[in-house]
Amino acid sequence: MGVILQTLKNIRPYLAEELKEIYTDNEISSLASIIIYTVLGIQKLHFLKDSGLPLSKENVEKVISVCSELKKGKPVQYITGETLFYNCRIKVTPDTLIPRPETEELVDMIIKENSDYRGGILDIGTGSGCIAIALAANIPYAEVTAIDISPAAVRVAGENARLNNVNVRFLVMDFFDTLLAGPEKAGIIVSNPPYVKESEKNLMRKNVLDYEPHGALFVPDDNPVEGYKAILRLAETNLAVNGTLYFEINEMMGDELARILQASGYHKIDLIKDINGRNRFIKAVRNDRNRTV
Repeated sequence: MGVILQTLKNIRPYLAEELKEIYTDNEISSLASIIIYTVLGIQKLHFLKDSGLPLSKENVEKVISVCSELKKGKPVQYITGETLFYNCRIKVTPDTLIPRPETEELVDMIIKENSDYRGGILDIGTGSGCIAIALAANIPYAEVTAIDISPAAVRVAGENARLNNVNVRFLVMDFFDTLLAGPEKAGIIVSNPPYVKESEKNLMRKNVLDYEPHGALFVPDDNPVEGYKAILRLAETNLAVNGTLYFEINEMMGDELARILQASGYHKIDLIKDINGRNRFIKAVRNDRNRTV
């Protein structure tokens, strides 16, 4: 006999029974929390005190509906329409990638290294705007600009900036074009560009392949660093000398990108591992040498 949805405390065992073939126990526990706190709007303290609270017919229907979507592989963030990223509430749509924990690590590193920074920050390929918004919220004297080729993504990013009460200038622009820097060049450029090789698609989960925008994920096998080279060309006119460049990267590209950065007039090149021990980030400081890429 299946679990009957009667009270709040039934939600986790119900999901565990319904989703056990698709998700791990830890994932199911996380999904249950998202449904309880986001979909049903139950405060955490209220849940802890009243886990035996009866579910209304409307809330039972909501849980069943979300579970049905999860069974199809749809990411819960697209079902709820939002996620949390570095304590910022970020709306997501099929036009934007779902922010990853690794990207939070990148943001955390930038904030800790530049908490008192005053000047321009340029976020390239902003998507939902999560990086730009988190930086604007936590580096209060920075002037943050963010670009993306997708008008739909930029609209979502603008909504997210308003939702989090931060000031970010968003522009619809292809980073393969040269961005005019304005009177002051940025002292920081950050980018999490597409970096998953086409040949790595078979390693991706079905819910990613079926629902997230492929243009923001994949790069051709024959030139996987093409986007990084384009950003370096853009940085020639947009990153100040002695400015810092931060990239999120494919763990297999670290050594190649370090060589490209060195040849492009960068020093203090640092390849950094994520929490899982994978080469996930690279940062470098621009000097006055001419590029060769």
